[in-house]
Amino acid sequence: MKNFLVKYRPFLLVIGLGILIFLTAKVFMPLALDVAKSGLFLKDSKEQASQLPVSTPLTSLAFMQCNNYIKSKLDPETSVTFPEKPMNAWSLGDYGYVIQAEISITTETAKTTTKKYACRISYDDGDDQEGVNDPDNWTIDGLSGLEDVL
Repeated sequence: MKNFLVKYRPFLLVIGLGILIFLTAKVFMPLALDVAKSGLFLKDSKEQASQLPVSTPLTSLAFMQCNNYIKSKLDPETSVTFPEKPMNAWSLGDYGYVIQAEISITTETAKTTTKKYACRISYDDGDDQEGVNDPDNWTIDGLSGLEDVL
């Protein structure tokens, strides 16, 4: 039996790869495509995504929540100035947002720098808009551009 396996090893390898390719193409991929088409992962929401920057009451609140988060992470001796509105804000759909803005930071040595940042934030209560002013209903999913300051 051992001689048989050694003698036909390349042939067995080709057969094994053929079976693997067949199973992938005819069984696993159609199954994965059916699951993807099924809508199993879709979530129904009134909030729609936008590829273009938008300005809505919720993007303004998201901007405010990002600014409050940044303020809470800075040293007490560091002074920060936020603009009235973000440079850009995008809706990702399902109450998720990306906010792009810049802030002026003054350190205790009186050195002022302007930094651009991007904040990914989501409103946790979805279509229920009653708690939009409560910071506990917002989740910061990511913050970039301020790594050297925070």
